[in-house]
Amino acid sequence: MIVLDTDCISLLERERLLESSKLLSALDEHQSEDICTTIITFEEQMRGWLSFIARCKAINEQIIGYERLHRFLESYRNTPVLDFDEKSAAVFSALRKQKVRIGTMDLKIASIAIANKAILVTRNLSDFEQVPGLIAEDWS
Repeated sequence: MIVLDTDCISLLERERLLESSKLLSALDEHQSEDICTTIITFEEQMRGWLSFIARCKAINEQIIGYERLHRFLESYRNTPVLDFDEKSAAVFSALRKQKVRIGTMDLKIASIAIANKAILVTRNLSDFEQVPGLIAEDWS
């Protein structure tokens, strides 16, 4: 199983072929049903879109914001999402006790990947390599 972190999902959504081509090529080598993301990534992105829309003052800006929010919704309808469940929470608590020093959201994403015995695909190896038991790779 392959878990894409928030940065990778955002990279793919921006559709900048030069930046995402290497990642897309690597993903093509895997079955689409083996590629997923996490509810934490969904939360991070949803917060970003809601913040973006809240900052839109002009009605034309709001229309664009809601169009982008709708595209975001559509992309998640086709993407398997792993939950932060009891098993992930147990991994998260254990990592916290070990004083792993990365951000809370990243630690939750790592916990979900570990709990599901998955490879986490990220461009942020410097943080994720600090997590014991996590397999993290940069495919970009």
